[in-house]
Amino acid sequence: MQTAHPSGVSATIREVGLRDGLQSVATIVSTAEKCIWIDAAYAAGVREIEVGSMVPARLLPQLADTEAVLQHALRLPGLVASVLVPNLKGAERALAAGAHAMIVPLSASHAHSLANLRKSPDEVVAEVARIRAARDASGVSALIEGGVGTAFGCTLQGEVAEAEVLRLLQALLDAGADRVSLADTVGYADPASVSRLFDKALHLVGDRLRYAHFHDTRGMGLANAYAAWQTGMRGFDACLGGIGGCPHAPGASGNVATEDLAYMLERMGADTGIQTPALLQLRQQLQHWLPGETLHGSLWQAGVIDGGAKPAPLAATA
Repeated sequence: MQTAHPSGVSATIREVGLRDGLQSVATIVSTAEKCIWIDAAYAAGVREIEVGSMVPARLLPQLADTEAVLQHALRLPGLVASVLVPNLKGAERALAAGAHAMIVPLSASHAHSLANLRKSPDEVVAEVARIRAARDASGVSALIEGGVGTAFGCTLQGEVAEAEVLRLLQALLDAGADRVSLADTVGYADPASVSRLFDKALHLVGDRLRYAHFHDTRGMGLANAYAAWQTGMRGFDACLGGIGGCPHAPGASGNVATEDLAYMLERMGADTGIQTPALLQLRQQLQHWLPGETLHGSLWQAGVIDGGAKPAPLAATA
């Protein structure tokens, strides 16, 4: 049974498990399995999926088939397929492959940026300007999103000033990004800090701030998502089964689980368009594809209230 939506408020959940989730696990999921994942998520009502990353295969062998997975996703009507692009070369690959959106990662923490991207935050901003120029010259309409990570601090630098996060959001837009997002990359956020930063960010850039990305590293992922919702955010990233997470916090939970977030928003009266029981079925298949890997989240243990029992086990298919 579907939850009614008396408020008429809609929310968008972007599934990022095929990129942020899989890049953080050792298991290689086959291209065929990834396509099954996309098809099942689409059938469940998911309409935005980050399908991979345009990085060299030697760096992330889990995502070496991103072009092939993207081509499959592009066949599904109404599905917005995005990819992460760390630099101009990656963006050129994404443009050639027909991605609907390109997400350029930027770490607000200077220490994290240098360690992970080998660029300062402002060098990433300059790269976005080059990507914008290439996009415009190509005649392709792919959106450029500047994803500001470590927005609440990181294990390498510690605190990141809100003023610096806000400066970088505006700098990305000034450099040519069409939209921006904010991420708690290493699980430093709490609901109070989320409320403060998202409120300031929305006042600064308005609806060009499109997505909130939270990790459940310290068990506050859903609470932080709710705090962002209260400020007016309506777009969220999440990973099926809560996979992925912080490489600097071994053993911690990963990203906010897609099924948990969708269920919370639906119970609150928001329309996500997602059939949560279908996601729970897909989660069981994901566990089969990731033997030995730990999946996270809570909803799978008890099932949804409406119609309630946990789904029957799926037969192995791949």
